[in-house]
Amino acid sequence: MTSILIFALLTILSALSVWIIRQYAERRRIIDHPNERSSHSAPTPRGGGVAIVIVVLVVGCVAAFQANLTHSLIYLVCGAVIAYLGWRDDVHSLSPRVRFAVQGLVALASVLGMGYFKSVTIPLFGQLPLGIIGFIITILWIVGLTNAYNFMDGIDGIAGGVALAAALGWMFLATRTSHNFVFWVALAVGAGSLGFLFHNWSPAKIFMGDAGSTFLGYTFAVLPLLSASEGGDALMLGTLLMWTFIMDAGVTFIRRALKREPVFSAHRTHLYQRLVIGGYKHAQVSALYILLTLLAAALAYAWSWGQPYAPPLIIIGLPLLWLILSRYVSRLKNVD
Repeated sequence: MTSILIFALLTILSALSVWIIRQYAERRRIIDHPNERSSHSAPTPRGGGVAIVIVVLVVGCVAAFQANLTHSLIYLVCGAVIAYLGWRDDVHSLSPRVRFAVQGLVALASVLGMGYFKSVTIPLFGQLPLGIIGFIITILWIVGLTNAYNFMDGIDGIAGGVALAAALGWMFLATRTSHNFVFWVALAVGAGSLGFLFHNWSPAKIFMGDAGSTFLGYTFAVLPLLSASEGGDALMLGTLLMWTFIMDAGVTFIRRALKREPVFSAHRTHLYQRLVIGGYKHAQVSALYILLTLLAAALAYAWSWGQPYAPPLIIIGLPLLWLILSRYVSRLKNVD
């Protein structure tokens, strides 16, 4: 009951904070102007994700004293750096080299402070030892998900909605493992994202901005480390809860790389963008991604309890579902 009340209070605080940030962004002309690659048509203020950052960092500071203080502080400091970097990029565009350099240093600090994945457990196949290679994989995982989440923040409601769904999944998983810090961080992410969605659901009055999207990507990347620094299950669970963004961003990245297209330049070839081009509304596409994230969260929770139906649905069912969706999108009108 206490958690529900705190969740409601944080949601209200987030919604109010986003309103204040919106007024500030409009006065300071921190505006996202549409171009030929945008999914919106009107100039819209950005930076609303800062409200999520504030809520999470405040709650995290309180919860840190009931957890592994070192790991908690590393997350809070590194998360603040990522958010500040994103905010600077929102206000004054930074070069990709600067962004990746800082993100790489943050990932390195996170791994040195919190550890790295020494194994990964794959449903149906069992545990796969990673050894020292896990050090590199963990750094790539953090940098990759931080940017993938930013890339996927392209239509109204999708980044905040998926964050809400994934946070609920982490809350249930943390309750099962009695990991208080992960639970409260996830609760703060969920409440902050819900408050943000009051302003960002289609038609959006404000966008999340890089400050919020990169912070969320970093948070979801290190939550597995915070819950179990060496546990292979944690990495798989974290991957499951982010599976829609990982699949969309990953497949798009690989496809563009094979075509020798500039993989970091703006484009409209993500699956969610192609759905919008094909005629679906922002709210419909975002709702689809939220439902798919909730489905993965349910399977992750079932797998953590050892339910026999979960592994085949995770390894076979989810990829098959994505393949069917991709085939459907390829047949839509106006989609290349």
